Amino acid sequence: MHARTSSKAQQARIEALQAEVNELQSVLGEGENAEQIVSRHIKSLHQYNEAKDAAQILIGRLAAYRHTTIRQVHSDFGLTDDD
Repeated sequence: MHARTSSKAQQARIEALQAEVNELQSVLGEGENAEQIVSRHIKSLHQYNEAKDAAQILIGRLAAYRHTTIRQVHSDFGLTDDD
């Protein structure tokens, strides 16, 4: 730490960081392997992307069936560009 920081301030910062580490470990799981967490997250993202792609295919087919645009179908269902 910086030389001008008092010993008490340094200790308080260390304790705050340790508390944050403890909280994160309790949320993520004590002793949980970081690689396993990342792997699960990537798997979840992959599943989400597959579902989103399937939904977009269906929206595209619905737009073609209705002879309209995909944007109009999105609007009809209250979907934004972020959806």
